[in-house]
Amino acid sequence: MSSLQALQQRILLSAALVGAFLTLGACGSTAPPSSQDLSAATEDTFLPPEGTSGFTEKKITYTNRDMVVAANPLAVQAGVEILKKGGSAVDAAIAVQAVLTLVEPQSSGLGGGAFMMHYDNANNQLIVFDGRETAPAQATPNMFLTPEGNPISFEKAVNGGLAVGTPGAVKMLEAAHKKYGKLAWETLFAPAIKLSREGFPISPRLFTLLQTNAPLRTQQPAAAYFYQADPNDPNKLVPRPVGSLLKNPQLAVSLELIAKGGAAAFYTGPLAQAIVEKVRNHPTNPGHLSMEDMANYQPKVRDAICGIYRIRFRICGLPMPSSGGTSVAMVLGILDQFDVAALKPNSVESVHLISEAYRLVYADRALYMADSDFVSVPVAGLLNPEYLKRRALLINPEKSMGVPVAGVPEGVSVFSGIDQSLSLPSTSHISIVDQDGNAVSMTTSIENVFGSLQMVGGFLLNNQLTDFSFKPVDSTGKAVANRLEPGKRPRSSMSPTIVFNENNQVEMIIGSPGGSNIIQYVVKTLVGVIDWKLNIQQAINLPNFGAQTSAVTSLERLTSAEGLENGLKAKGHTISIVDINSGLHGITFNGQRADGSVGAFAQAVDKKWAGGADPRREGIAAGND
Repeated sequence: MSSLQALQQRILLSAALVGAFLTLGACGSTAPPSSQDLSAATEDTFLPPEGTSGFTEKKITYTNRDMVVAANPLAVQAGVEILKKGGSAVDAAIAVQAVLTLVEPQSSGLGGGAFMMHYDNANNQLIVFDGRETAPAQATPNMFLTPEGNPISFEKAVNGGLAVGTPGAVKMLEAAHKKYGKLAWETLFAPAIKLSREGFPISPRLFTLLQTNAPLRTQQPAAAYFYQADPNDPNKLVPRPVGSLLKNPQLAVSLELIAKGGAAAFYTGPLAQAIVEKVRNHPTNPGHLSMEDMANYQPKVRDAICGIYRIRFRICGLPMPSSGGTSVAMVLGILDQFDVAALKPNSVESVHLISEAYRLVYADRALYMADSDFVSVPVAGLLNPEYLKRRALLINPEKSMGVPVAGVPEGVSVFSGIDQSLSLPSTSHISIVDQDGNAVSMTTSIENVFGSLQMVGGFLLNNQLTDFSFKPVDSTGKAVANRLEPGKRPRSSMSPTIVFNENNQVEMIIGSPGGSNIIQYVVKTLVGVIDWKLNIQQAINLPNFGAQTSAVTSLERLTSAEGLENGLKAKGHTISIVDINSGLHGITFNGQRADGSVGAFAQAVDKKWAGGADPRREGIAAGND
């Protein structure tokens, strides 16, 4: 009897129990939303990706001393050089982020936010630095509604100053450096300053994204920086060609100010004033960011969310306001009820099972998850093993559930409205380990591709406020947990993750861009390495697939197979073949430790670390031996 067939018998035996649980609810609250309510949410299975730029096969990388994996070779090189000089993982992350601001401007940068998970090996301490953007003090819950109370279009919301939140990345990086930096702050920006002044060759991916972005051509000074007049039509703008040298002296000046003056040079003074004026004085879509918002921004230090998978692995991720850590832990908690290792990768059985687990978790995510500094999020109830076992019982091995139904975890007293926010996949991920075994898993973002399209000081500003629900209440009048409120941090899906073994030793560092799909990319990789015994590169290469709160199951266009599509349709799935552009960057421990133990995922012990970079993007893994 297969794992899924055995589950079917369990479902039949436990149907009465599950039905009673869902009917009674918790703490006297009313029933959760129905599947019809969830299907009204605008967040579908896979949102349009940041943009595909091909699939280039990559080989796993091995190093002995340290490792950096990031989305651009120039950024990786900067991080590797910092590590070579004796810098810490945090030092390298700062250098990598500074260069990514220049060479991957569509995804992250000084004008955005980030979450960093840091493991201090000497002190066996894991903490999270929260550099998520915050809503301006003058922002209102109805800010994205028309006078008639209808949501404005995403394009109207994003292009301009309205959606710009207070940037958090710079101050967060400074806080991390003060605690874990080894090299002088000023030296960490030198590679990015040099590249900004001397120029870098435009990559094929950047060119592709510029070519397909019409709104950016209308926004100055970004348009003048990225585009040039068409030789055949002087009234038309075209991207500067692949390989041409792009210099950014304005960014060099901004980086020099931050290098010499610290984060204060970004959050106060002329640079902050320029950011605020750009936002508030946009001619058609002004925003509410103020000098007070900039000066008052504070990053936060939080505890990680951790769950156990397959008995011996502790999977640690982000707490709220990111839904990533909780959602990844929930999916794995559901999958822990099944013998996933007995199922083949990219098979009908495995894709069906994992997609159904996603549906259950995204239903809960839409209802409960938001900034826990503003709303009560029942994290303990959502992660309760008994609750996840009950959720697992809802999976039918022979038929898709279609539109999912939210569960009722312990600790819920009042149901929120259904969130209808989008979560756009323009983000970047960095995985780093240094010579002392300290690890950084950092996901960084400006939200939409090229953010708000507003460029100041050589970098783009975020549009993270569109990660809030445009509607503060749902159709039933219930307040949405992820509604916009002054000072609040929009819900994220970023999922930087560190995996530990039973002896609390680092086994894996992983994460990805991809908006609300990040959760699925990370789970896919974890399952690939832990259950299917693939190396980190093979697991990253696995086809992407998934589902959220709709009846649609999405398969990656580049790697989908007719047999898989037909098999899932036979189980009742509605299939969509789409471009699914992850950007997974991961490291696994591959060697032998001082205590004689070998890495749980080691496939060769002559090198200490193994790294993999997503073939869907331009990243690499590299380090020092």
